[in-house]
Amino acid sequence: MKHEHFDLTTATAIRPDRRALFAAAILGGSFLLFLVQPMVARMALPRLGGAPAVWNSAMLVYQALLLGGYAYAHWLGRFSPRVQAGVHIGVLGFGALWLPIGLLAVQPAADAQPALWVPLLLGASIGPLFFAIAAQAPLLQRWFGIAHPGQDPYALYAASNLGSFGGLIAYPLLVEPLLTVKAQSGLWSAGYAVVAVLVMACAWALPRIASGPVPLVEARDSAPPPPARTIARWVLLAFVPSGLMLATTTYLTTDIVAMPMLWVIPLGLYLVSFSVAFAAKRGLADAITRFAPVIVLLFGGVSIGGFQQLPYFNAALALGLMFVIAVALHTAMFRTRPATERLTGFYLAMSFGGALGGMFAGLVAPLVFNWTWEYPLLVLAAGMCVPQEMVVGPLGRLWAGDARRQRIMTLACALGVLLLLAAVMSAPASFDSGATRGAIFAALVVLEMVALGHRAAFIIVLTGALLIFGGLRSLYLSLEPDVRSRSYFGVYTVNELPRQHFLSHGTTIHGVELMGTPARERTPTNYFVRESGIAQALLAAPALFGEHARIGVVGLGAGTLACYAQPGQSWRYYEIDPAVVRIARDTGQFRFLSRCLPGVKMIVGDARLRVAREAPNSLDVLVLDAFSSDAVPIHLLTLEAFASYGQVVGPGGLLMVNITNRFVDLEPMLAAAGKHGGWSSATLLYSPALPLPEGVSGSRWVALSRDPAVIRALEARNAQWVKLRAKQGFAPWSDDYASILPLLK
Repeated sequence: MKHEHFDLTTATAIRPDRRALFAAAILGGSFLLFLVQPMVARMALPRLGGAPAVWNSAMLVYQALLLGGYAYAHWLGRFSPRVQAGVHIGVLGFGALWLPIGLLAVQPAADAQPALWVPLLLGASIGPLFFAIAAQAPLLQRWFGIAHPGQDPYALYAASNLGSFGGLIAYPLLVEPLLTVKAQSGLWSAGYAVVAVLVMACAWALPRIASGPVPLVEARDSAPPPPARTIARWVLLAFVPSGLMLATTTYLTTDIVAMPMLWVIPLGLYLVSFSVAFAAKRGLADAITRFAPVIVLLFGGVSIGGFQQLPYFNAALALGLMFVIAVALHTAMFRTRPATERLTGFYLAMSFGGALGGMFAGLVAPLVFNWTWEYPLLVLAAGMCVPQEMVVGPLGRLWAGDARRQRIMTLACALGVLLLLAAVMSAPASFDSGATRGAIFAALVVLEMVALGHRAAFIIVLTGALLIFGGLRSLYLSLEPDVRSRSYFGVYTVNELPRQHFLSHGTTIHGVELMGTPARERTPTNYFVRESGIAQALLAAPALFGEHARIGVVGLGAGTLACYAQPGQSWRYYEIDPAVVRIARDTGQFRFLSRCLPGVKMIVGDARLRVAREAPNSLDVLVLDAFSSDAVPIHLLTLEAFASYGQVVGPGGLLMVNITNRFVDLEPMLAAAGKHGGWSSATLLYSPALPLPEGVSGSRWVALSRDPAVIRALEARNAQWVKLRAKQGFAPWSDDYASILPLLK
């Protein structure tokens, strides 16, 4: 027997290159991994509601399972290739017992805590499947290194992230618009079977070694384990881009523009950054990394608040900055990658860092900060981590000399930053109006060019830029009591002017109160003025339902609608966010509730779940105004949701829906849902003339009732009620099928 002298390099030299096979298996597994995340979240909506706490808990499950899969792949590397193959095929077979993919048929208790219930439900429903697929990328790269010694398996990670990007984009663009949830489950299950076959083909390509630990390349010395400092650096380099991706998403949808599906773009760019950083051709990755310090300095501060009057341009800056940082830090990680023998440990450290970054930005930051402070902090951390290179060579002469000269130049940069901060603080109105903004930016550019290549000076100038463009103002607002607050549902800001108070949720105003006399403070404003559709319905309630009309409102806001309450009526509010209840009722900043409806019943929780538990015929009017900025709560607008609303308001009740939105045209969906459910309907568009009167906004409301006489009565009181505009061939949303894509403006 000559086995102890088996030359793996020689044995595999005659084997065909199966790079395409391994790439297909890795790409397919990653595609399924990122397809299942939004798919299962969509399945969970009707049962668990749309609370962000649900999404955050779900993301924790995904990250924990991904980390577990990478740890399993790392552990499996101690065995021979054939044992690895047998074990992993067995894990795939065990996971197949959970097919077709879906949620277990169990219902949460009424008082179930999402932070506990959601991880248990998702873990039990998809845990084995997700775990098996999560291990694919590092495990198959290791197998490729065994089957093809001398070839770099890290380039296959680019295929992994292309597959992830494909799965992410495919769901909102193709899968959700074209398939029902049941069909999506069948498609994913078939994809799992295909990936399992590809994995078995990759296992067949492994060399046949009888037993014992895997001799990766006996002709070479085994790679030593990386030092703890190197592992910690990998974790940090993965932590910052992962956290920044989520922070950019939160920042864009909170402070820039709440456009539907915007969350896809940062995550997609994050995945593409891996493909660039781990690609076999290094030109693009190296070029981006070289210029990354310049881009971070130039746009790190500006992206926070430099062009608020140009929200889409500002969003593009933030996305470009995030992509450059992700490529640069992932490239720095790639440059220090270990030998193939240590590949799975490298990916385990990277996964651990990514999970920590996600936890920081997704869970810790909303609890600790009252603004999206994680965004500038992670930009600053990126500045500390990006590889430093002197891009502008002649400026390097300023730093030539001994340590004393280095310190003098660093102090000069610090002094320049302090002078610019003093200029902004001494004339904030001039800076906010843009009169001095260009000059300040030009001065910062000069300091930034001087500081490039010198870490301490670089961080000082970057910190100054972050403070000047948005940081100082946000710090001031954060220190003011009750001006700014944050929860898992968003960032709320209360702006108090001499004659008006505003409640802003992200970029959308959700409440305006006119200050002064008691009469002004009782005046409904914003989307709820007397000319609006909801005002017309509430003013008609005594005639339609009697003096003791029962009215429920989904979405509290500043409590404006309370000032339409009339003696004898019974009101109740459904509000998902306790922070909004505190602002509208407890702080005294808004007086709609205290002046018009003190002691109103407040039901906190997801509206669909709470309304479904109400007694039949317990309301006469139900108002849906539950938008978070311009985000659409799909689970509140499905046929099943409307069926539960119909039970609560009864056959003669009235359902009012606010469909005012900058990005989505919900009228065809409401028309289709009304027709399917046997609702009579009408809509009222209120468009005030410019300039807008004080505290007034345009709005569009839809009225639905299963009693046509109720709609006719509204139309008789105001001729502006018109028939809903239908869209040919449009299917109403259901728990099994919903897509926002056909409704985007």
